[in-house]
This record gives sequence, C-alpha cells and structure tokens, in this order.
Amino acid sequence: MAQISLTFPDGNIRQYPAGTTAAEVALSIAPGLAKKAISASVNGAHVDLQWPITADAKIAIHTMADDAQALELIRHDCAHIMARAVQDIWPDVKVTIGPVRDYGWFYDFDRAEPFTPEDLGAIEARMKQIINARDPVKTEVWDRARAIAYYEDRGEPFKVELIARIPEGEDLRMYWHGPWQDLCRGPHLAHTGQVPADAFKLTHVAGAYWLGDATRPMLQRIYGLAFKNRDDLKAHLTMLEEAAKRDHRKLGREMELFHIQDEAPGMVFWHPNGWTIYRGLEDYMRRRLMRAGYKEIKTPQVVDRVLWEKSGHWEAYRENMFIVEVDEDGAREKRINALKPMNCPCHVQVYNQGLKSYRDLPLRLAEFGSCHRYESSGSMHGLMRVRGFTQDDAHIFCTEDQIEGECADFLGLLSSVYRDLGFDKFDIKLSTRPEVRVGSDEVWDKAETALAKAIEMAGYSYTINPGDGAFYGPKLDFKLTDAIGREWQCGTFQADFNLPVRLGAEYVGEDGAKHHPVMMHRAILGSFERFIGILIENYAGKLPFWLAARQVVVASIVSDADPYVHEIVDALRKAGLRAEADVRNEKINYKVREHSVGKVPVILAIGMKEVEERTVSLRRLGDNITTSVPMQTAVMTLTAESLPPDQR
Repeated sequence: MAQISLTFPDGNIRQYPAGTTAAEVALSIAPGLAKKAISASVNGAHVDLQWPITADAKIAIHTMADDAQALELIRHDCAHIMARAVQDIWPDVKVTIGPVRDYGWFYDFDRAEPFTPEDLGAIEARMKQIINARDPVKTEVWDRARAIAYYEDRGEPFKVELIARIPEGEDLRMYWHGPWQDLCRGPHLAHTGQVPADAFKLTHVAGAYWLGDATRPMLQRIYGLAFKNRDDLKAHLTMLEEAAKRDHRKLGREMELFHIQDEAPGMVFWHPNGWTIYRGLEDYMRRRLMRAGYKEIKTPQVVDRVLWEKSGHWEAYRENMFIVEVDEDGAREKRINALKPMNCPCHVQVYNQGLKSYRDLPLRLAEFGSCHRYESSGSMHGLMRVRGFTQDDAHIFCTEDQIEGECADFLGLLSSVYRDLGFDKFDIKLSTRPEVRVGSDEVWDKAETALAKAIEMAGYSYTINPGDGAFYGPKLDFKLTDAIGREWQCGTFQADFNLPVRLGAEYVGEDGAKHHPVMMHRAILGSFERFIGILIENYAGKLPFWLAARQVVVASIVSDADPYVHEIVDALRKAGLRAEADVRNEKINYKVREHSVGKVPVILAIGMKEVEERTVSLRRLGDNITTSVPMQTAVMTLTAESLPPDQR
C-alpha cells in the first residue's frame, strides 16, 4: 500500500498508508487526543475527521481548545441541526442553504406560513433533543446524477439547483446528522452531542430572496447564535442588549440628529443637532490635517466616464456607480457621466496640473469628498452603510523612499486622532500582495517592508493578512474597539503603484528623468456618516462635551427666573458655547428628564435662590448630584471644557 508523509506543527514527520483519516492519525498519536479531536487542518484546509488524506501534507489536529475551528464546527452543525429540527416539525418545508456567520449562522427555508416566536421556541427544544441523542455524523462523496435523483425524489428543488451551480469535477459531499441529510462542503463534528446544548439561541426571522436575487422566491431566514459554553452565550446576549440601547438609529431619533426616508434611500437628512456634530468633527479633522502638512482641495462630483475608464474603475466598479446621462448641445449621443464613488482619480488630475519635481514631494492632498456608491437596499443600515457619504480622504504623492516616513507620520496622526475621539485601542492588519497584481516583486518587497518597518518603529504590533492587499499595492487596515468590545474598521493606508501610471502622473527626479510617484491612499475616520454612527454608539449618545450638539440647557424652575435664564444663555453663547433656554411652563423634573433623554451634557436649573445669589444649579448627564456654582465660574469652567482636544 502506498505511503504518505504527514508533517505535524512541531516539525515531526510520520508515515501513514494513503487514505488514512484524520481520526486515525489522532488515534495513532494518543487515545486521549483521539477522544478530544474534533477536526483537522490539512495543508491549511479545515477538514473533518472522516476525510481520507491521500498525499503528503502538513497536518494539525484540532480540539475544542482551538477556538476558531471549534466555533466554526459548532455553528455549522447548529445550522444543520436546526434545519433537521424544522423538517422534523414541518416535513413539507423545503431547505436551501445555511452558512456560518459572525457569532452564529442562518438557514433559509421555503415555507408557506411565516415562522413565529413560538415556532422558534419549538425549534430550539427539538434541537436540544437532537443534540442529546448524540446521533453520529457521517459523510459520503456522490456523483452528480445520484445526488440530483436523490433530491428530486424528495422534492427539494433548491438543492437540485445548487448542484447545477457546482462546477463539474468538484466533489458533491453529502452529510448525515442521524437520519437527516444535507449537501455540504463540511467540515462537521463527529456526532450531534458535541454541540453544547446550552450555548445556542435562535434570535429572529427575516425575509431573504433565494440566492439574493429579487426576481427569485422570497424565503424565510432563521438566525441563530452559538458559542462554546453558556457563559460566552450569556455575555454575547448581554452585549447585544447593550448594543440595542446604543443603536445610533434609536438615539438619532431621540437626539433629533438625522433621518433617512424612502425618497432618498441611503442618503442622510441631517437635522440641526446632527449637522452641528458633523461640522464640529469636520472642523477638528480640518485643523489636524492642516497642521500635518495636508493641502485641502475640492473636486467635482460628476465626472465623465472617460476618466473612470482610464483609472480602471469603469470596468471594476461600474455596477456600484450612479450613472448620469447628459444631452450635450449638438451632440449626436448622450454623454455618459458618473457620480464619483471615490476621489482618487480626481486627485491625480489636481496633481497633474503643472510639472512636479522631486523637491515637491511628498505632496499631501486632502478632500472631504462627497461620494456615492450603489448599495443594495438590504445592506443599508442607518449611518453605518449608506449610498451617499463624505470621506476624510487624502492622497500622498511621494517617492518610493518616502513610503516608510509617510506611513510613520500617518500612524502618529491616526493614533492621536483616535485618542482624542475616545478610542485608545486599535488593531492593525497588514495585507500583502495578492496573486493578481501590478508592479514588480522588487517594488512590492520594498512597499511591504516599508509599511512593516513604519509600524514597528511607531511601537505598534500588527498581524499579517496574506494575499489580501489591493491589486495595486499593500495596505494597512485599522480596527477600533468600542466601549462594549465591538470592532469597527475605519482607517486605511494603501500604497498604489498603478493609478499614477494609468493616469500619467509624473515628477522629475534628481537624475533629471521623469518618474511615476507612489500614490498613498489614506483615511482616518473612513466616512463622516459611519464614524458619527460609531461615536453615537460608543458613547451611548453621551458625546464628549466639545462635540455635543446641545452643550448646555438653562432651565427655569419658576417663571420669575426667566430673565436671569436668558442672561446666562447670552453669557454662554458669547463664550462660544451652544446653549439654549428652556422657560416653558413645565416642572423642572420634566425638563431635566426630557433633556437627559436628548443627551444634553449639562443642565443648569435656575430658581429664585439662584437669581438672588447669582449662581446656577449645575447637573451633568448621568449624575444625580446637583452643585451650586457662581454664574461666572460656571461660564468659565464650561468654556474651558468646550475646547476641542487639539486646542487645549
């Protein structure tokens, strides 16, 4: 029998008969490992214990201690167990697909009647019965004709269509969880009892078109969560409850910040309060950029398709662009334009005006550029994913030797901005060259090394994201962690060797010859819309005093105090504070409660005692303590607090 060599993570190499399974490999090492094993990685591919290994390979055996693999299997098995439970209860339901997603899974079903919350409870109960039965999980590879006949015989048209979409020659792997069967690539656990019965929960039902196509049948998608243990599930559910309280859409209504309506899907209607926050953030970013040596520009929103064709975006990004057709005077055909989905090609046009020397580099061009991208209606989500947005965008034109220095400077700026905005922690991913790319390996080596050195020199750690760089160069992605532990990808820094060549950007080098500059794409916030949404949720609406839309409300307790209320508001406004008077004929507790819901940071309550003593009763949001402060002291204190971080 043919022999194969398997190399283990510690470098040890063992010989096995070809066709040995990962389960047999685990048993050959130790009976205890065989008992704990749940899956294996073979040449980096995650496989289950039943798969035969037919050639020399690198192998690692996984147990429940390996979080990534364990959670993938638990969540994938939960999807199948849920689908089995649904068909056990309602045999006429048709099944489709059920992939793993963040923290859980979903599965799409074709059922005439809508699933109810009570149905979810019944499905969960049946799932626990299946788990407790410890039914074995088995797999086989079938030929296409046999698989199609199997599903046609059982009246499962969606599975038949899925088989037709699988390329010829690719294995059709069939899995059985006890008596229930599904078409799946795997991997899966060895038996249903390996899924923790107390660490999953079905959360909700939503509609979903078959294969995401609005012309196809509408299905019912059941979502679930799954973890390794009950405590992890409980912690995640608590986080979800907290996230619901912080939902920027809910707080946006309560704080009167913005709205979105059907007549302009994915476009934000900013209200006065929201626009005040937006402008405060924009002014702060403008000051930071100017001090960092950026020059602000403004470029057109509507640009002829010719430029997008030259840049390569027309071919690669056309389906996400909004097209504008114009009847030019005397033209035989309409002129095709597009709303810009990004600013990059337009920034090259500014660079190209006038001959540049190496002495002009680096040249840093910044724009708060309004962009439009088509997003499907199902993917849009408040401020977090919109069709119209404004980036804190900039492009740095530099020489190859300047990449490292520019990256280091950017890291310093980005980390300082994030700290000012309340984010002390962020992670960096360095995405390296993809298989399909432009530029020589020598240039890629230089760019990747420069980015890595800059990160290390700045004192930050990073992880490699192999092969995920842009086709034109490597990139850094920055992920923020918010107050409840969620990660948000915001900033980016990308090295581009392609676009300057395509669009004819040049400079005269020290040697007197013309060269193409490297173009560094960079953003810190990403987009104002999304970042404001993140800020709202991070602070649960209680934005820093300098950024709050309504900083101070001065509320009267009795009407006789109204003149003094207006005097205080005038003094606060002259000092540059955003202050309002509330002299309505309402009780002070009602006013305090209403402005607290609106997340006003400071409320000054004014009664006759305050009038006589020329004081204010100062109460801060979230604090039940009220302090009596002289009016002028309050104005001075709040004025100092209202300064943005970069002006203190």
